[in-house]
Amino acid sequence: MGKRKITVKKQAAESIAQIAWFIESKGLLATAENFSDEAYNFLESLADERRTFMLCRNEERNMLGLKCVNYKKKFTVVFIEAENELIICEFLPSKILR
Repeated sequence: MGKRKITVKKQAAESIAQIAWFIESKGLLATAENFSDEAYNFLESLADERRTFMLCRNEERNMLGLKCVNYKKKFTVVFIEAENELIICEFLPSKILR
């Protein structure tokens, strides 16, 4: 089983950090750390070469050829899928895309 290279853009990393900071501001330090760890582990799980993903339903992102996948039904990961690499562009709350 091969793995593709994963590149996380600055915007996506900042989004994950902002969400973790929000959780931490509510006094849930361990939960915030777990959230960011689980989010990055999920991004790593996308690297399996045997999987392919569908285009985003959002028209703007679809026209750009971006692919989307849901994370915990609350967040959407937007990325570019190439044969040897995944470039994670955005990590957004799913409500924003609707």
